[in-house]
Amino acid sequence: MTDNNGYILEVRDLKKYFAAGSGLFGGRDETVKAVDGVSFSIRGGETFGLVGESGCGKSTIGRCILRLIEPTSGQVTFQETDLLALGSEELRRRRRDMQIIFQDPYSSLNPRMKIGEIIGEPLIIHRTGARTERRERVAELLRLVGLEPAHAARYPHEFSGGQRQRIGIARALALNPGFIVCDEPVSALDVSVQAQVVNLLQDLQEKLGLTYLFISHGLSVVEHISTRVGIMYLGKLVEVASSEEIFKNAQHPYTRALLSAIPVPDPDARRERLPLTGEMPTPTRPPSGCRFRTRCPLAEPRCAESEPEMVKVAPGHLVACMVVAPGAKQ
Repeated sequence: MTDNNGYILEVRDLKKYFAAGSGLFGGRDETVKAVDGVSFSIRGGETFGLVGESGCGKSTIGRCILRLIEPTSGQVTFQETDLLALGSEELRRRRRDMQIIFQDPYSSLNPRMKIGEIIGEPLIIHRTGARTERRERVAELLRLVGLEPAHAARYPHEFSGGQRQRIGIARALALNPGFIVCDEPVSALDVSVQAQVVNLLQDLQEKLGLTYLFISHGLSVVEHISTRVGIMYLGKLVEVASSEEIFKNAQHPYTRALLSAIPVPDPDARRERLPLTGEMPTPTRPPSGCRFRTRCPLAEPRCAESEPEMVKVAPGHLVACMVVAPGAKQ
């Protein structure tokens, strides 16, 4: 079920703050603003790519949506249901429709459980089917992700990283979800294996009608799989557009810098690099105004005075930058 605009998921002004301890030698307590007012929507059947440097808050968003961690504030609407208003039992039932594929295929699988037990565990938790039916479902899922039913009797250490991630995908599919958070599902894999797993995710999406939130720090992977892309910096979205628009007509200087850093396979090809100066500021004390201004080659004095709003620069293309986006908050 989707709303009248075709959106299966809507995130509005999502925030997640963590309390940072004072440390060994005391000092003031601080607040880590991991996600600080993020809004976006995902249509049914599409892949929304969420991109940014490590520590920008993209994985925290995925976990907040599924309430694996509780948001500080905001609204998350899935199939016209406010997820943040659900009690524990209602949320448990709703989680049949929402699953996650974790980044690390090694630590996300219990080494003491056989593969059949790992994939079948969601079926047991949600009391789905008899034992024979669960066994048949596990065999079906293994075939679906390119493995053999006989693999159900083996342990995780007997598989490669790519095979383990296929097992993680099979587990995520066990309850026939409609929406899956893919939390950097290929970043821990070899490049050759990454392509296989991404192609598998695309095939499964087409076959099963899945909707993905695809979290990654690799723009080349996101370009291959995503319908639309959101670029994050220090807890904020700075640009949202279709995948084609992002890669052909990026507007935000941070997005342009990320694109310029993508390796070019042709050794004779030349691409203008837009190097970022300095380190990402700490999320406990972000810069005033635009958070990117301390590293931005286009920064002006006004960028420190107020925070830029997301404004439309083209149909479906939003940018938060006072310099490049007309109509931004002055």
